[in-house]
Amino acid sequence: MGAVNGVLILGGAILVAIGLSRARGPWERYRALKAQDENIARYEAWRGGLREESKTGASVAMEILQRQARIGALVAIFGAVLVVVGLFVR
Repeated sequence: MGAVNGVLILGGAILVAIGLSRARGPWERYRALKAQDENIARYEAWRGGLREESKTGASVAMEILQRQARIGALVAIFGAVLVVVGLFVR
């Protein structure tokens, strides 16, 4: 294994770890907020009330959390690509 291969594999592995750690927290908070929002929608439908479709603080937070999770996942994917490239570069 050459120096370039090692650097690519090591750098890719580090990016995968960073990306996964950055995506995990926002994704878990997003899923919790989404479940809470769905529960509120079910309750309001059961109660017979109409729910406004305007943006709420929770919907804005879900958009932000989804964007953060997506960025973390992209970093992890880029790291995985670097690992694969490191395995095939001679």
